[in-house]
Amino acid sequence: MNANKRPVTVLIVACMFIAVGVLGFGYHLRELLTLQKDSVWVELTELLALVCGVFLLRGQNWARWVAVAWVALHVMVSVLNTSHGIVVHSFLFMLTAWLLFRTEAARYFRGP
Repeated sequence: MNANKRPVTVLIVACMFIAVGVLGFGYHLRELLTLQKDSVWVELTELLALVCGVFLLRGQNWARWVAVAWVALHVMVSVLNTSHGIVVHSFLFMLTAWLLFRTEAARYFRGP
């Protein structure tokens, strides 16, 4: 575990990713159990969110890059759906990137 003090912004983002991963996995579990189309991929992305959140808490630099890529994927998927989804996910992408790449967050992920 990283000896640096974890910034509150990293804690918030990590907890959000953990919550999205757990709640999303639970929400989509029925689809997986009934073998609906793309359910495996949906569940894998939810697990990826959970893994990112856990490793963000542990100060792993790769986790912040994967977390930002995870939100970017949702922006791209939103293009296929609604314009409202594009706006929301784009905002979340910018917010996540900003929070995870601020000076104190970069120092935390750099390690001792």
